[in-house]
Amino acid sequence: METQQEKEILRGGQFLVKETKCEDVFTPEDFNEEQKMMRDSVIEFNDREIIPHRDRFEAKDYALTEEVMHKAGDMGFLGVSVPEAYGGLGMGFVSTMIVCEYISSGTGSFSTAFGAHTGIGTMPITLYGTEEQKQKYVPKLATGEWFGAYALTEPEAGSDANSGKTTATLSADGKSYKINGQKMWISNAGFCNLFIVFARIENDKNITGFIVEKDLNNGISLGEEEHKLGIHASSTRQVFFSDTVVPVENMLAGRGEGFKIAMNALNIGRIKLAAACLDSQRRITTIALQYANERKQFNTRISDFGAIKSKLAEMATNCYAGESASYRAAKNIEDRIAMRQAAGNSHQEAELKGVEEYAIECSILKVAVSEDVQHCADEGIQIFGGMGFSKDTPMEAAWRDARIARIYEGTNEINRMLSVGMLVKKAMKGHVDLLGPAQAVADELMGIPSFDTPDYSELFAEEKEMIAKLKKVFLMVAGSAVQKYGPELDNHQQLLLAASDILIEIYMAESTLLRTEKNVKRFGEKEQETQIAMAKLYLYNAVSIVEKNGKESIISFAEGDEQRMLLMGLRRFVKYTNYPDIVDLRNAIADKIKAENKYSF
Repeated sequence: METQQEKEILRGGQFLVKETKCEDVFTPEDFNEEQKMMRDSVIEFNDREIIPHRDRFEAKDYALTEEVMHKAGDMGFLGVSVPEAYGGLGMGFVSTMIVCEYISSGTGSFSTAFGAHTGIGTMPITLYGTEEQKQKYVPKLATGEWFGAYALTEPEAGSDANSGKTTATLSADGKSYKINGQKMWISNAGFCNLFIVFARIENDKNITGFIVEKDLNNGISLGEEEHKLGIHASSTRQVFFSDTVVPVENMLAGRGEGFKIAMNALNIGRIKLAAACLDSQRRITTIALQYANERKQFNTRISDFGAIKSKLAEMATNCYAGESASYRAAKNIEDRIAMRQAAGNSHQEAELKGVEEYAIECSILKVAVSEDVQHCADEGIQIFGGMGFSKDTPMEAAWRDARIARIYEGTNEINRMLSVGMLVKKAMKGHVDLLGPAQAVADELMGIPSFDTPDYSELFAEEKEMIAKLKKVFLMVAGSAVQKYGPELDNHQQLLLAASDILIEIYMAESTLLRTEKNVKRFGEKEQETQIAMAKLYLYNAVSIVEKNGKESIISFAEGDEQRMLLMGLRRFVKYTNYPDIVDLRNAIADKIKAENKYSF
């Protein structure tokens, strides 16, 4: 059985070079009864405790954020992924995603407090702590008795996390460290009980992690609450450490392992951040749609105008794509964790390695979904017109709150470059065979193209071929760039950004298509008409993005005959035999959600 499972679960990044069958992807329609109950419980909590109090959150009511966090702890939501042995619910990775998704859409303030506490505040101890550390701290964090915060960023150390200047100096008796330094942008700083602090010991190459209890009589002081564009009621402060004494037993993992802790915590944070943006998109789309269905201009509901229908269709489609890709990756991670545990790994090791395996997909999702939710909120404002700019409607706050998602957990620029960089590293380690497929594409470019008329009578036959061709574009562009620049590719950031946009669109478009194909097989084509339209629309948009970035890359690093050959290949790989009617697709999607008066997928 395990061997069978090994075959079905692709390794991280392998989606690019191996075909995935629709039966092998997990979709939101696959939620089991326990997951549905958890989802409904969180929705009810959000509707009761968060959404009615939006005005108070916007008025910087930090005490309310803390109060609602305690209530979330009472409901068990803070300990969903924490093992039962430490006071949590011990549920799987998909359930963690579900809770994160549906609890995050009421306000960005609570979403930030929840994400910082459960993700980067609690998880480092759960995954890297000693048994004593876990017994001491995790039950308090899992129940909401205590709250956690994560102190990594410094004035001079943002994206370059390992360059922090905060120091940890061992005492003469070897029993404690004194921590000195300044941290900034620390979420939950105002009401947390402990920090995960990263500091450098002597001249170590890498930083070290420490569990530091917040005792203001132990050299810890806080700056004022930051004035921010959005997430107004999330407590964000600077934290200063002045000879703060920390027992040696509070070191997290080993000396110099802080950078590894930080990076792995961020991997988990990235996919959960994608989840946190999904229900927000759903709610924004629904609110914009309901307004458009009510608002009349020129004696016509504005939802009947083509310009508005186009916006609504694209908003719904991007949300559907985000759901499809996020839960595909989440289940891959969950299955990989289960596989490792079955092979004898501890919970800690299995979860760390399971998430690390899909670090590429985590970065892809973080970028794609955070940008989609911002675009969704932007279009929401536009549909509301002048009212959208007013604080009296929810769009204005949604737009401001969405903006931070592109900066959190590593900026989107960093994550774009990481996704391609990690893929190349995996190829070098032999975990993903890029060389063989890239060579096959190069050989294909030198050969004579087939002029046979393909049979596209089966649903998605042409779309699947288009996705296979988009993968060839990535292999062609990235393969040529690696060949030209080798290890120096890291220095060509604009090429990496273009290649990552191609990679992102392939994963998102394929996930959307596979989800829809799976559901057509079990629910029937008639039942999935709108989802089919969304899969086709998303792919069409993806092809345009791939073509633009492919062309930009080729004309930037190739010249002469090589450039002509690569551009010819690009034209071949982005060409449909039968182009979809985009206006028809958008109208079909918009008409469906107009009739339902909500995002209904």
